[in-house]
Amino acid sequence: MNNYSKGLNVIIGENVTIGDNVSIGNNVIIYDGVQIGNNTMVQDNVVIGKQPARAKNSILPEVKKLPPTVIGNGVTIGTSSIIYANAQIADDVFVADLATVRERVTIGEKTIVGRGVAVENDCTVGSYCKLETNCYITAYSTIEDYVFIAPCVVTTNDNFMARSKERYEHFKGVTIKTGGRVGANATILPGKTIHEDGAVAAGSVVTKNVEKEAIVVGVPARELRKVPETQLLKNQ
Repeated sequence: MNNYSKGLNVIIGENVTIGDNVSIGNNVIIYDGVQIGNNTMVQDNVVIGKQPARAKNSILPEVKKLPPTVIGNGVTIGTSSIIYANAQIADDVFVADLATVRERVTIGEKTIVGRGVAVENDCTVGSYCKLETNCYITAYSTIEDYVFIAPCVVTTNDNFMARSKERYEHFKGVTIKTGGRVGANATILPGKTIHEDGAVAAGSVVTKNVEKEAIVVGVPARELRKVPETQLLKNQ
């Protein structure tokens, strides 16, 4: 451990690596083996490296112990956030208050994970993304770079809604490709893909894949028109 500061009631496990100029708030728990890079801020009541607990009737495979969490340089982890074991947070990521990042999640550099956001297990989130307040990223989803997800967006991965064993073979999260954008309160159904620069209007329900550079709107969402040239990622 190097030059860092910590508040009151901080618990640091064994074999934890903490870089230079790291600030750790009050009542923080850092579990065994966690790696934290330089110039990172960990605010009050944060938990890093938590091993997941499995419900008795969960469909997730039982895992005895996952590898430690890795936090990059220049990261901010907001008050009361929880970062699970085997998560990897790249440089300059901002995780706001009350967010949850589950196990086996990777988050690319300079991405913002907003207040109250939940990123479920086995997700990949790219670089320069914005996941805004209270959006929900379902398990087994892939979000590429420069994706914008507005507040209260819901993504889903179970077409069978917890009925019948058949569902075990069909779990699939959503895919949002580079430059995709999703408006507030939209719902994305399981396995659907929003292609590059696709845009989903607020309140829409996506039941089919969204084509590249298309704007979709409504319930169910249908293509309205193409994204204007001035709005395309390549022109920013």
